[in-house]
Amino acid sequence: MEKPLVFEFLGLKFDLVGIIGSTLMAIAVLFICIWLSRKVELRPNKKQNVIEYLLNFTNGIVKDNVSDPDAQKHLSLYAFVLFLFIWFMNQLGMFLEVKVGDWMVIKSPTADPVATMSFAMMTLLLSFTFGVQKFGVGGYLRNYTAPVGFLLPINLIEEFTNFLTLSLRLYGNIYAGEVLLTLLGDRLAMSGGIPTIILAAPLAMIWQGFSVFIGSIQAYVFVTLSMVYIGKKVAKE
Repeated sequence: MEKPLVFEFLGLKFDLVGIIGSTLMAIAVLFICIWLSRKVELRPNKKQNVIEYLLNFTNGIVKDNVSDPDAQKHLSLYAFVLFLFIWFMNQLGMFLEVKVGDWMVIKSPTADPVATMSFAMMTLLLSFTFGVQKFGVGGYLRNYTAPVGFLLPINLIEEFTNFLTLSLRLYGNIYAGEVLLTLLGDRLAMSGGIPTIILAAPLAMIWQGFSVFIGSIQAYVFVTLSMVYIGKKVAKE
């Protein structure tokens, strides 16, 4: 049974596994963006084509789900960074999982609900901010009673369910993928010696490839739903 790597500071507990994984992936995203965007030319080279494709891809998600032009401009970079960051974090545990004894040191940060809830909270806070900027505090709060006042409790509950579905969908998919990979590598492979190792190796490789696909889909779904939630806040009901 793996143990979490946690330390306390001023009465607060910090999960070092999430901090290490998130920091590594932040550095990776920064390095790749700098590398791809170096020597920008009028006639794009291969590296420039890659980053332009990614920008167009995430811009398309924003434009398809957010109708307000001003919000689109501010959300373009957010969607781009959010997609890359989540994508890299989803893949980390598939290829690099480090344990020291019983202590887990490195795994996918998105296999922890605290990380995915942090992303979801960031999206919801942005949606509140854009809604208040668009309609003012009074106009924004009145949207919770639209189209009729008795829908206020339902609209408030919807905010909470949006937060949960956005965060737990991502967490559940990535966590389940890592658990199955652990079962294949640690349990099945070591259960019967060389025969089970031979059996587990191709299964693990197949699952890793499938997990890359699932991680990519989940990054896309998270960004898309984030834009949907924000788009609803800046659209007139």
